[in-house]
Amino acid sequence: MKPILLMMLLPGMLFAQQSSPSPDLATLKKAALKIDQAVAGFYQQKKLDVPKVTDDATFLRRAFLVSIGRIPTIEEGRAFLEINEPNKREELVNYLLNSKGYSSHMTNWVFDLLRLADHQTGSNANNEPYRNWVRTAIDNNMPWNDFVHILLSAEGDGWDPKTAAVGYYTRDRGMPLDNLANSMRIFLGSRMECAQCHDDPFGTTERHDFYQLAAFTNGQDSLNKDFMEPLWRELNVERRDGGNREDYNIAQIMWDRVYGMSLGGGGSGRISLPSDYQYRDANPGEIVGAKTPFGKGVRMSDKKDENDGRKKLADWVTTKNPEQFPSVIANRMWKRIMGKGFYEPVDEFIAAKQTQAPDLMAHLVQTMVDLKYDLRAFQHVLLLTKTFQFATNPNPSTVETGDDFHGRKIERLSAEQIWDSLITLASGDPDKKARRTLDDRIYYNGRPVLVGKKSMTELSKEVLALKSEKQVRDYFTTFASMIKSGGGGKVDPNMMMNEVRTYNNDAQVRASELPSPAPRSHFLFLFGQSERDVVEASSREPNVGQVLSLMNGFVQRQLVNNPDAHLYKGLAGANTDEEKIRRIYVAILNRPPTAKEMGWMKDEMKASGESGLRNIVSALVMSSEFLFMQ
Repeated sequence: MKPILLMMLLPGMLFAQQSSPSPDLATLKKAALKIDQAVAGFYQQKKLDVPKVTDDATFLRRAFLVSIGRIPTIEEGRAFLEINEPNKREELVNYLLNSKGYSSHMTNWVFDLLRLADHQTGSNANNEPYRNWVRTAIDNNMPWNDFVHILLSAEGDGWDPKTAAVGYYTRDRGMPLDNLANSMRIFLGSRMECAQCHDDPFGTTERHDFYQLAAFTNGQDSLNKDFMEPLWRELNVERRDGGNREDYNIAQIMWDRVYGMSLGGGGSGRISLPSDYQYRDANPGEIVGAKTPFGKGVRMSDKKDENDGRKKLADWVTTKNPEQFPSVIANRMWKRIMGKGFYEPVDEFIAAKQTQAPDLMAHLVQTMVDLKYDLRAFQHVLLLTKTFQFATNPNPSTVETGDDFHGRKIERLSAEQIWDSLITLASGDPDKKARRTLDDRIYYNGRPVLVGKKSMTELSKEVLALKSEKQVRDYFTTFASMIKSGGGGKVDPNMMMNEVRTYNNDAQVRASELPSPAPRSHFLFLFGQSERDVVEASSREPNVGQVLSLMNGFVQRQLVNNPDAHLYKGLAGANTDEEKIRRIYVAILNRPPTAKEMGWMKDEMKASGESGLRNIVSALVMSSEFLFMQ
């Protein structure tokens, strides 16, 4: 490709999807420089050699995988590597962070952090509107403090876009203590789960502290479900006695997917200690009022129920822990970009003054606050640093803390990164494909019904507005009749125009668009995608199933042996074996081959003819270099 064509391609590639940066680039670069200066001071203090800056090919691959979770397309790779532009790294970062790929990759991270699965265990309720709310928040780059506050204070109709964040609580229906423990771990880096049952022998949290904190969220329940409970009991008994199951199944839509996905009770501020409470500071069954265990203190009365406990908890988490809250998310973002947390584990907060580089950690915390919890801007700062560009140190760190800030840590790609990269090789830029949309159709016996006549959003709004048992019974009778008869009334043309787009497990789309979590037979599960039962439960450990999948599954079927794969289309115009080999290397490993590798591959092409290309593709995709990032 000639330079003049590259000059035409690269600017169009870099600026086609940009939005106005906020804050301005100069502010971000200033914050990045301060990080580099602090790291330089750390090297001087520890008498460490300053690492070399990595080459363009390594930076290209690293920046793509870290920022948007996939390798570059063959076109993107060739354009970046072959152009001679002094600011191309800075421009590449800007392009990546303002692309749809950033949102996709960030969504995977948030889903994993929040344990967000499509369905709820043991119920016909699902997390569809909650999932869509989270995805929209990421698309809109909602500030982290606002995101967390809305989650923790949510209340209302689970299908209303304005209140769908209640899914954060309804996802853990019946397990409010576990939900609280996860909230403390995720947002404040405080591990309190042991204190549900006993004083923490390894920390400072007592069981009494935990229950005082739990009082803020106590009293959660579905909105107005008492109006339907008598009807639900009757239909349940009738079903067990061998009676009308059809009405029971229809009622289950209202019971599980309307009432079960709503949340009322804003947090009473009072809770009873458990019957097995075993400490002298209180008695089993005693009522305690809400009280925070650290940070700027907040408490509620133990004499009367209130209805704003969750809001007070949200205020406390996001505004009354001035170092802890920004530090935990800054550290999570540092690990996301640099490969290792500033302190580990990332869900156990350490004050800046106790870290290996107190001034740098304090700067990161202040930067998060100065950027008003804009996670995209914060990651932009980190990606602009020389620290991110340093070549990886293959040797163990000599620093007592284990981290010498020596480039990106070598690690295997996540299941989602591998999948999204393979999709890129097979189909081209996956971010050009249509996104999964909110599916608010009413499902009965596994099939959508009343399409164009009534949606779950409308059904939920109507049902939750009912004010008596009689109104619920009358509504159910009409609703059941509509379903049994195939629907009544006129079709709303506006609803028909709003196409619902979903993807099955076989679709060649981003992991963030697929059913979540993936089934056990899927590539994503085999490579360690989280089952979303535990916070950040994904795995990067190898297993035999992964090898078999690469040798016999999707890779061979949709990539190696598929002449229509995007990878092979990228060879158009390559008239020599040498040029074809070079392009394949750029597409898969995002670098040109070495002279020795070129010799090996040309020998393979001569020995195997047309199948030689496929053999090279298969070998490169199964290589450690493809599966790892440095």
